[in-house]
Parts: sequence; structure tokens; C-alpha cells
Amino acid sequence: MQLPYVLKAPATAIIGEKCYSALIEDLDYKNVPCIKYSISKGLGMGIVLGGAIVKVPQIIKIVAAHSAEGVSFTSYMLETLASVISLAYNVRQNNPLSTYGETFFVTIQNLIILGLMMLYSKRQLSGFIIISSFLFLGKLLAQTSSMTHLDGSVVTSTLVPAGAMAVLQAATIPINLASKVPQIIENYRNGSTGQLSAFTVFNYFAGSLARVYTTMTEVDDMIILAGFLLSTLFNCILALQMALYWNATPPAKAGKGKKAGDSLPVSSSSSAAQGKKKSKKLD
Repeated sequence: MQLPYVLKAPATAIIGEKCYSALIEDLDYKNVPCIKYSISKGLGMGIVLGGAIVKVPQIIKIVAAHSAEGVSFTSYMLETLASVISLAYNVRQNNPLSTYGETFFVTIQNLIILGLMMLYSKRQLSGFIIISSFLFLGKLLAQTSSMTHLDGSVVTSTLVPAGAMAVLQAATIPINLASKVPQIIENYRNGSTGQLSAFTVFNYFAGSLARVYTTMTEVDDMIILAGFLLSTLFNCILALQMALYWNATPPAKAGKGKKAGDSLPVSSSSSAAQGKKKSKKLD
């Protein structure tokens, strides 16, 4: 079967000439390797496209409420750190864009959310410093330069050695897992997910699940695979919390004259302390 060039060109670019010929032209649906590869590529592109909008509902929710109530600042700091390292590592490894493209979009959206948290807590200068620091770190880790010798050989030099990058990528596993823990604890203490976006949580879970498959199919890197496996487990816990607290309302804030964004919703300890004061008055 022959497809028009406008369809053949993108299909070939995604699954390759060999698998395009086998599956599209020859209709060889018994070619298991090409079927698995094509599914992986399709999932990968879907995840990348989903990653471009996965945090948009979260951003809209925070802007609409003028508050990041229930969204853990610590979680976003750790998640952004892991994303910056992972993005630089994949770029340095020349991995297929379909296996990590969403990391770029998630990093940008996380920086926006961190900026909004700082904005609504009246800490604009801190927000500028945080965002600038993450951008500088990403540039530092991904920076490479090539030099051509007289004999025609090309030597690539980096600011951060490959061995150090492998260690940093391995470190993203505990960092990523640690980024989920504050949000899980925040949800449990509040008995609510606050301004946390259901779209973001469920898409993260589905995306990490799909990433396990694409990594196993296209990338021979146990460090990246282990990270996605463990991330899927913690994303599953967050998805279960979202379902459990679906109709729950966040605890009311004490203080009528307090404006939204006066303090960061990093912890619910202050609300717990206020609750104790109220109970003493009732006694």
C-alpha cells in the first residue's frame, strides 16, 4: 500500500524507513519488532505532546484562585531539579526526542508554577533567583563544544564530565521520589488535594506508565528505566489520593483579612497549630 508523500514523510520520520516498508507498504503485521517499535514511537510522541500541556490546568487553577493552596513548594523544587538534570543528560546522550521531549515542556511549566508561587507569596525576588538558577544549571550541564583537529578528527569537550552526568542522572531517582513525598504528605494532612490539578496528576501517572514501555523499547539505559518504574509507583499513590479526596474541601484558613498568597503552602503545620488554638478556646 502506497501513501501520499505528505503522509509518508512524517510516518517514515517517526518509525523509520524499514518499519514503514514492513508495516505500511508490505502490510506485514507479523513483524513484532516493528510493531513494538511503532507503538513505542506513537506513545512517545503522545507523551511529548501531552507534556506540552500537562501542567497548564495546574497553572490556570493557581492563577484563577490567586493561590497555590495545597500545592507543595518543596515538591516542585525537587521535581524541577530532577527535570533539569534529566533533560541535560538526555541531550548529552543524544537519545531520541520521543523518549524525553516532554521533560523540556514539564521543566518550563514547573518554572512558571514556581514563579507563581513566589508571586502570590510576595517573594518576587526569590522567584527570579530560583528560576535563573535552574536555567543556569541546565545550561551548565548540557554545555558541549566541538573542536576539529588537523587530521579531521572531532573532539567534544564538556564543562561537566560524562561520569559526573551519569552520577547526577542516577541521583534524579531519589530526587524524583522525594519530590512526590511532600505532596503526598500535604494531601494526607489536609484530607484534600487543594488546588492540585486532577488532569495533571492522572496524566503524570499515565505518562510515567507509558514511559516505562518506551524506555524498555528504545533506550538501553537501566538508570532511566529504574527512575520511571519508581516514579510510576509514586504517581500511582498521588492518583489514588486524588480519587479518594475527590469531593473533599481544603481546610478553611484562619484570619479573615489575610490575602491569598501571603505565605507559601509548603506545609500544613501552621493550619494544624491554628486548629489546636481553636480547640482550646472551645474547651
